[in-house]
Amino acid sequence: MRPAIVLPLHDPEGIHLPRLIQFIPTLKILFDRAIINIPPSTRQAQPEIVRIFLTDPFFTGMTCAESPVGEHFRLLYTFAAQATHPDQVLHLCYIDRLTFILHTQYFQAFCDDIQSVTASQTPLIFQRSSLAWDAHPRNYRDIEGMVTRAGEWLFHKSIDFAWCHMAVQAGLLAEVLPRTRQTDLSIVTEMTLEMLESIHSIEVDWLAWEDPFILNRNPKELKTERENSSSETCKRLAYVLPMLQLLYQHSLKQEAHVL
Repeated sequence: MRPAIVLPLHDPEGIHLPRLIQFIPTLKILFDRAIINIPPSTRQAQPEIVRIFLTDPFFTGMTCAESPVGEHFRLLYTFAAQATHPDQVLHLCYIDRLTFILHTQYFQAFCDDIQSVTASQTPLIFQRSSLAWDAHPRNYRDIEGMVTRAGEWLFHKSIDFAWCHMAVQAGLLAEVLPRTRQTDLSIVTEMTLEMLESIHSIEVDWLAWEDPFILNRNPKELKTERENSSSETCKRLAYVLPMLQLLYQHSLKQEAHVL
């Protein structure tokens, strides 16, 4: 059974969807189907492009309202788990990361990794390698790295709790999601903690920083700009602090269980 890809398609500016269209034939080779949700802002702003996705039987879409990112993910992932066989592997990822990978030198490595994953290897987090992190601004790496390091101290596992790509069987995802409560990006940490005992990880270069490609900016200039931006640092802290709180709470539960 080939895997399915699960993809939130929030793109009211029309930056990502046009780039993704040309790779639909590739997605059909890699995946059995694509499960998507397209919020009203994107539907209204990009009706012609959205129609392409909604009329192609490869895509299974769900209707959704505008909602916080964590709730948006929970609704889509719940729908995906219900719409697929429990044994099917689902690849949860982001549209900006995917379009970057498909258009760059990381394309073949991504295809090879997707096709090599077996159900027995899941749940599996594809996490950023040292090379991938080197492409990111320093404040991105250091702030998100706090969560990884805290996890190493608390759980003795080196896990990217702010992951960008996870492979998980639909049946396990269906078990995990009802136990999640977060409505922001920290839902990805919450999901990971629910699977912590069985989770695996692999480092990949294809999760390098996507923004210079997406925004058509010089990588060095944009990196320096972001590293010197207080607003960018605060943006990272806004989702990392709840992640750290989740790790702390999970650790307390584990200690209470032991006692």
